[in-house]
Amino acid sequence: MPLYRDFSDDNATILVWKYDESETLDINELLEPENAEKVKDYHPKKLLEVLMVRKLLKGLKPDSKILYKEREPFLSPNDAEISITHSYPFAAIAISKNKIGIDVEKFNPKILRVIDKFTYENERGFIPEDKADTFYTIIWSVKESMYKIHHSKYWSLKKNYEVKPFELKHLHKISCRVYDEQFSDEFKARVEFFDDYCFTIVEE
Repeated sequence: MPLYRDFSDDNATILVWKYDESETLDINELLEPENAEKVKDYHPKKLLEVLMVRKLLKGLKPDSKILYKEREPFLSPNDAEISITHSYPFAAIAISKNKIGIDVEKFNPKILRVIDKFTYENERGFIPEDKADTFYTIIWSVKESMYKIHHSKYWSLKKNYEVKPFELKHLHKISCRVYDEQFSDEFKARVEFFDDYCFTIVEE
């Protein structure tokens, strides 16, 4: 199975795969029996994404499973942290000794219709009008990655997540945080581009 991108670092293995229709993914071989009920009504493309992630896992930790606590994935045996993401035809997995969140998003001008759902007006002053869809896709993706680290404790991407101003030429150390009235957890996000997609990594 050829990898599409490898964004691994000293703390984490981070792999991206682009689906090739010539490759066969056997659900009976790849899917954990514990997840059979969860995926039974999935659209065929979404099921492919799930199987792609399992194929990546088999290459890294062949004796491990991806299980879920509510909607949160975890490894069994629980000997490392995991984050997964997919947007057909891409799927990605991150396995780390520390908590990690990854997210892949396709650039799409339609994101401009929903910016009020995940940003405040006073967060937008640094965004150039001619690149707005690019900036908002990055912001959404960074917030999604932080959300995965905090395992849904902070549910509002608008109220509990902040991405500090950044420039497109400096995408490897974007300052961001998860917060409420008593708490603030600071991170540096790394953003990569490939094809027409944004891929975001946030590590503890």
